[in-house]
Amino acid sequence: MNSALVTGASSGIGAATALRLSADGWRVVLTGRDRPRLDALADRTGGRAVAADLTTADGMRRVVEAARGVELLVHSAGIGWAGPFEAMAPHQIDELLELNLTIPIRLTHALLPPRVAFVASVAAVGVRDEDVYSATKAGLRAFAASLRYRGVTTTTAFPGAVRTPFFHGRRYDRRFPRMLEPERVADALVDAVARGQPEVFVPRWLAVADRLHGAVPGLFHRLARRFG
Repeated sequence: MNSALVTGASSGIGAATALRLSADGWRVVLTGRDRPRLDALADRTGGRAVAADLTTADGMRRVVEAARGVELLVHSAGIGWAGPFEAMAPHQIDELLELNLTIPIRLTHALLPPRVAFVASVAAVGVRDEDVYSATKAGLRAFAASLRYRGVTTTTAFPGAVRTPFFHGRRYDRRFPRMLEPERVADALVDAVARGQPEVFVPRWLAVADRLHGAVPGLFHRLARRFG
């Protein structure tokens, strides 16, 4: 039976991904900070729950010991922040960089599994009022691409707005694009992992925006300023 470690498994995309992997026959190790939710998910998946804070040396050590030898590492843990860049406190900048970028790099380095999957965001192309968050997701994309040179099969998912704790307390009133359910992102990610697909956009039409950003960044940013 294949084995996988899923970070951020307490809720949202991480929990949905763990459920999908379990349904596909994977043995899952689940980590996050919410012990009751992890235990409940472990009961549903038959997996092993490791409640830990990966920003601490002890938490990192316990997760690495529990996940040693897994074939797949899924990085779903992370936090968001939206608002004017100048309104961010220094500790908020540090927290985003650590949880969204440094921890995935350190955990990958400690385990070096043959396959690694990242939950990034379409914000990796640069989103207004999400300066640092966008930078962390772009960093994940570059890290994933670099890992492939050393023979690691990587898959990075770039979803749009997802109904997760990121939007708790924040109003999302756009009619288009519609907010996604975590299960849709999890299904797209796991399917892409099975195919060995390097990147997947959810919904798929977001790949057009990414190509436009790469081909004519000036035009992309003019459109982004107008339409958000």
